[in-house]
Amino acid sequence: MRIDLHAHSTASDGTDPPGELAEKAAAAGLDVVALTDHDTTAGWEAAAAALPAGLTLVRGAELSGRWYGAEPTVGLHLLAYLFDPGHGPLAAELARVRRSREQRAERTVALLNDGGIDVTVPEIREYAAGGTVGRPHLAQALIRRGLVETVSEAFAPEWLGRRYRLPKADIDAFTAVRLVNEAGGVSVLAHPRASSRGHIVPDTLIAELAAAGLWGVEADHTDHTADDRAHVRRLARDLGLRVTGSSDYHGTNKTVRLGAFTTDPSVYEDLISAATGTVPLVGA
Repeated sequence: MRIDLHAHSTASDGTDPPGELAEKAAAAGLDVVALTDHDTTAGWEAAAAALPAGLTLVRGAELSGRWYGAEPTVGLHLLAYLFDPGHGPLAAELARVRRSREQRAERTVALLNDGGIDVTVPEIREYAAGGTVGRPHLAQALIRRGLVETVSEAFAPEWLGRRYRLPKADIDAFTAVRLVNEAGGVSVLAHPRASSRGHIVPDTLIAELAAAGLWGVEADHTDHTADDRAHVRRLARDLGLRVTGSSDYHGTNKTVRLGAFTTDPSVYEDLISAATGTVPLVGA
């Protein structure tokens, strides 16, 4: 089985609508794909409706988390799988973060305007196509103006990586793990050593999250070196965490392809056994 547990659609910052993402996953030879849009479940229904025969859909989300136990604080991403989307406290936190994303986009547009760059909020929302607003949509505005050529270039320090980067109201990391567990889901820490994305998540923090109920950690990821992947695997073994691998596919916003990294079938079986919030869907 080929299992990719981390992919994004236009419900957040991917470029493929959820239904097309499901079709592309099947065409890429995947048996299982997880839809993990940022802080939203908005793409679940469309992906399920377009599910090709034989492809299994794992419904999930990538939560924007933050550890407030250090200065500066540490941002992290938590992959939540097979949770109950009707769980009130978790749904409320996701809604709060989405509102914060909208507000951050508005403030970033104002900052860009102050820097002499003529960008508008309606334009950014148009790029988001009704999905969760993120920095890639701001990047599209810079690309359209010829200021950068790619999303990766737009995330450089002189642009959205630092100069025009503003914070959003993330979920406390320990609260996020607890809420996912309460919603019957399974939580996996995404790309913990992807230094290009910001802070490396400290091993000591991962150990604390494991003690608080974290289920697994993503080791095989395009932003991890071979040494990073080996380090995460050793740490997971020591902490009793499961290890996953995923593409973190974003369509044309990144060069990585679906199935670039995959998860061992035995880990996937453990995941679906552990979850009680919802179940995978299989295309008929």
